Amino acid sequence: MPGITAEGRALLFGRPEADWWMVQMADEHDVTLMESEYAHLSQCLGTDQFCIMAYPVRDWFSDLSPWDAPPVFGKTPFGHGAQASLEELVGTVLPAMEKNWGHDKQYVLCGYSLAGLFALYAACHSEAFRGYAAVSPSVWFPGWIAYAREHMTGSKPVYLSLGDKEPRTKNPVMSQVGDAIEAQYRLLKERGCACTLEWNVGNHFVDADIRCAKGLAWILHTLQAGFLPGQPFLNGEHGA
Repeated sequence: MPGITAEGRALLFGRPEADWWMVQMADEHDVTLMESEYAHLSQCLGTDQFCIMAYPVRDWFSDLSPWDAPPVFGKTPFGHGAQASLEELVGTVLPAMEKNWGHDKQYVLCGYSLAGLFALYAACHSEAFRGYAAVSPSVWFPGWIAYAREHMTGSKPVYLSLGDKEPRTKNPVMSQVGDAIEAQYRLLKERGCACTLEWNVGNHFVDADIRCAKGLAWILHTLQAGFLPGQPFLNGEHGA
């Protein structure tokens, strides 16, 4: 199922008329996996009545980063564009989508790697999303856990995952990712958040589409559990 280009940059996979949209900040590689991710998520949910909106970022190291930081790998430093990207996404992109595809959408934000960190940042600063799937998120980012401790309320469900080989790196900053994801998980539990931490087999570059689909499915199943017994799900009728 090829994506539909919308509003110049966004790519829609699935059924844009559906009430439930999975929003994902993406790079070029992520976009190539979206059809597969949609198929995996359809299988997990037992329905195809949803849409995945991939929103390509212009500058991965700046647009998704919460604040300036020195290079961790390579020579590219991190910028501070996360807040501007969140404001653009919530204030401009999603309202434009609703003008074309209907109002009262239910959004879930997903992200992989640095986009996973962006999803957690959004969880601190936006009520636009019903839940957040942070898949192999860059929680090793300097200062992140302290920031999350100050700003994260845990009011919406959060899915966390990591590959079991990801902490096994010689990079002194990125090797902290295992301890950091455990700290992030404990923080969310302390705040009373509905959350889970799943350890996947493999390194950071394995099965991103499957991992994202699993995360989104967990969020939707968690939301479904809070609906009235027997109430339809993924059809626009929302529980109390």
